[in-house]
Amino acid sequence: MTTIVLAMMVQTPSATVDRTRVAFTKCLNTHMLKSLDDKKSPTEFEMGLKSICTAERGAFHAAVIALNRASGDSTADATENADLQVEDYHANFSEKFKDYSDTGTRPG
Repeated sequence: MTTIVLAMMVQTPSATVDRTRVAFTKCLNTHMLKSLDDKKSPTEFEMGLKSICTAERGAFHAAVIALNRASGDSTADATENADLQVEDYHANFSEKFKDYSDTGTRPG
């Protein structure tokens, strides 16, 4: 019985990626809402992305690397994939921010 409980407590690499992705995007969304409230420009928002959510971004980045390494990718390939995923989230939130800023709306 103890073995089953311990096995359930250990997260798989993909579950860790999912959990850290949620935390990272939640942090980015919170920052986006605050930036909209503060009437920041899209440029100001984009410039600030790399200095916020550092813990969440780092955890997500590390989780993606671990998942890719567990799948057999080299460290370089796994790191490149993690870098691209982080860049994609930054680009996505920059686009969302610009759209909301341009239309004077907020996410629902």
